[in-house]
Amino acid sequence: MTLPPGKILLVAAILFGAALAQAAKPSVPSVSGEHRAGSSPAGRVQTKPIQAKFAKQKLGSSKQSQRPSAPGRKAQRTATPVIAVADDWTLGNNGKVIYLTFDDGPQPIFTPKVLAVLARHHAKATFFVLGREAAKYPELMGTIRGQGHTIGNHTWDHPRLTKLTPQRIRQEIFSGVKSKCFRPPYRDTNPAVAAVAAANHQREVLWDVDTKDWEKPGAGKIERALVRGAFPGAVILLHDGGGNRVQTVAALDRALGQLSARGFTFRSLPC
Repeated sequence: MTLPPGKILLVAAILFGAALAQAAKPSVPSVSGEHRAGSSPAGRVQTKPIQAKFAKQKLGSSKQSQRPSAPGRKAQRTATPVIAVADDWTLGNNGKVIYLTFDDGPQPIFTPKVLAVLARHHAKATFFVLGREAAKYPELMGTIRGQGHTIGNHTWDHPRLTKLTPQRIRQEIFSGVKSKCFRPPYRDTNPAVAAVAAANHQREVLWDVDTKDWEKPGAGKIERALVRGAFPGAVILLHDGGGNRVQTVAALDRALGQLSARGFTFRSLPC
């Protein structure tokens, strides 16, 4: 049917208006699949990694997250090995205190000689003894304690502890003398060894200065190592057992005279 010219113009005007209205409306994204988040695909790809990175920094990189939690009973039993034990101990004489330590005794010839030198210089020390030697010379153990020195555990038989099974590590440490302090032979330790010592209520004590008297380099070298290495709070390693300690005794006598003249005093560790 052919419409009159007037009606044709009216229909054309209506259709033109509808097209304009449709063009003015914003497009509405689909709500299915990945578009449910309400953002464009490009925005989503960027947003998710940024949120993940922020969460990682917040949980793993902040200073607060790196602080250790309050120690409980279990944490105390598996304490970290103590490297410098003198830091939190009270030092006298303006801090010029040295901690002399002697390993591998007691020994019937050289331990009394070391004790005589210490007495001559009014010095106190700590003796890290082997359980097997302490059992053989109980009278020497009494003499050490009677003269005001302290005693630490140096295992029963002086093995390399990290090479042993967990059961053997426990046997070596628990068979040693009773003390508050423990020193692993050869400075050979790891968290497992430290944990066993802590379970035995013993604090692991190493040293700051190794005089290397065990190498028997001559009394002069031992003396220089002791004097040059000394500083307030230093823990110094020497030996009264494990071999001939003539050099150690001579070096100790001369070094203590020099250090005393410089104002140092000598205390035992609180073992």
